[in-house]
Amino acid sequence: MLQWFQALMPKEERFFELFARHSDAILAGANALRAMMEGGDALAQNYRIVMDRENDADNVTREVLIAVRRTFITPFDRGNIRDLITSMDNSIDQMQKTAKAIQLFDVTAFTPHMKEMADTIVKCAKLVQEGVPLLRSIGPSAAHLSSISERISALEGHADDMHDKGLHESYLASSVNNNAIAFFVGIEVYDHLEKVVDRFDDVANTLHGIVIEHA
Repeated sequence: MLQWFQALMPKEERFFELFARHSDAILAGANALRAMMEGGDALAQNYRIVMDRENDADNVTREVLIAVRRTFITPFDRGNIRDLITSMDNSIDQMQKTAKAIQLFDVTAFTPHMKEMADTIVKCAKLVQEGVPLLRSIGPSAAHLSSISERISALEGHADDMHDKGLHESYLASSVNNNAIAFFVGIEVYDHLEKVVDRFDDVANTLHGIVIEHA
């Protein structure tokens, strides 16, 4: 009886709007993080953008968590909603940590592997932005959502390769130049970039779990 009643009740469509706003903030943050790696004036300007978009994302996350508590009928499982917005928010939180590390260690030059990892972050952000509107119709969009999840996971594997290759090249360069500090700073930047992509993989796994549960 309760299921029949719930089926007749209008669902809170605002969740989808909030997911979309959050994904917009994620993509803007990813683009700004990538732009920081052009160095020069781009560093300070885009650092500020990453901070601002992370703040926007936090505000949206707060709205979602409040709506989960207050909404009688949610578009899908409340736990899934919390897991999704939390995993999305973790990705831009990690972008913020990466940008802060770059500023803290006064990094002004970036290796090709760092830039490629940042490009991968942008690709992941675009896939998340593509995926969240599909949650409005999980059944018909199940194959598309699963494909997006797989593509993000593949990008995570590629970023791992770039991380390892970049560290190796940094080690060789530091050995030749006898510059251990540069090597340890490079480790810090590479590790932060890898963690951003790892957080996107968490988003992909959450999306995949939602598909399995509700498609």
